Amino acid sequence: MLLENNPYPQDSRVRREAQALTQAGHRVSVIAQRGRNQPWQEVVDGVRVYRFPAPPDGNGFLGYLLEYGQALLSMLVLSLWALVREGFDVIHAHNPPDVMVLIAALYKPLGKRFVFDHHDLSPEMYYARFQGEGNRLVYQALAFFEKLSCRLADRIIATNQSYKAMEMARSGVPEERITIVRNGPDLERLQPVPPDPELRAKAPIILGYVGDMGFHDGLDYLLRALHRLRYDLGRTDFYAVLIGKGDAWEGLQGLRSELELEEHVWFTGRISDEDLVRYLSTADICLDPDPKNPFTDRSTMIKMTEYMALSKPIVAFDLTEHRFTAQEAALYAQPNDELDFARKIAQLMDDPEARARMGAFGRRRIETELAWRYSVPKLLQAYDTLAVPSSREKVALS
Repeated sequence: MLLENNPYPQDSRVRREAQALTQAGHRVSVIAQRGRNQPWQEVVDGVRVYRFPAPPDGNGFLGYLLEYGQALLSMLVLSLWALVREGFDVIHAHNPPDVMVLIAALYKPLGKRFVFDHHDLSPEMYYARFQGEGNRLVYQALAFFEKLSCRLADRIIATNQSYKAMEMARSGVPEERITIVRNGPDLERLQPVPPDPELRAKAPIILGYVGDMGFHDGLDYLLRALHRLRYDLGRTDFYAVLIGKGDAWEGLQGLRSELELEEHVWFTGRISDEDLVRYLSTADICLDPDPKNPFTDRSTMIKMTEYMALSKPIVAFDLTEHRFTAQEAALYAQPNDELDFARKIAQLMDDPEARARMGAFGRRRIETELAWRYSVPKLLQAYDTLAVPSSREKVALS
């Protein structure tokens, strides 16, 4: 498995897929960037991990060229090392970026299969990050490599129906080459725990958010909605705990001060899984402020399923995949309308019965339909279509 944009095993989807394949009898190796204090090589729960130095984050065309070029060269060298040391049958690339198709293309003449795990619509995500004002050349390059990845892949793994439709429409991929493997939460990890007493004492209503804090993740919308909640709707009986970090984190601190929300908003930064679950278990309402755009409207947000797994009611903007995922577990605000988002929060603040009903519905939907255990058979089915030779040990290079 090739993973450029996150360390391993911190990337939860890649970790779950690698473990599921290992448990099914495949030998799996993951090539990923090195996180802080991680060894260059180790075995994690039966998965061999090779790591390369994290490249500098890119922004403009030259920045992306440097980031992806350095990562691509590092992954190619490590894949050759894995080929000599262990051998492999499948290259499984987790986007973004989509340029890892170039490594797969080098191995295709050797009979290696290529699985393209389509996590994000890279062209749409790029424009969402720069609010539609990105470099057109970068957008076209991202669209080219996405199409190349889809067309060269022996099997495409899509995270939802919207991505499958895009792969068929934009890249011309036949339906039978696509398998949907959703981002279901691991219910063994996400079990409600007793509330944190210090956080619980902050206000009658605790609001929770967890996730990346990049420029396209909507935290600016959330802060403006909380400003509306406090100063337009006159609510002082709330405290918001915002868990995570990202490129926009420092700017969000300034926006919090500008909007006079210091008494009502706490940015935790990155915290342990134990603290994360405890803080979200304390929350009365959880929030997903992703604004509506061509990227978010088609994307399944992991935080939505995590909130549902913890039996939390949700307020979110009305997006296509939000509706599919949460159904009756969420109240949906008019897209990108911060005042309506604030009103939906206030509505739930005043209705504990609705909160309990929505939370129970969400947990039940996860337990019966959306938990990760329901995605594992789809993943294994996708590998079955590759017809990996049974005369030798099956190996996946991810």
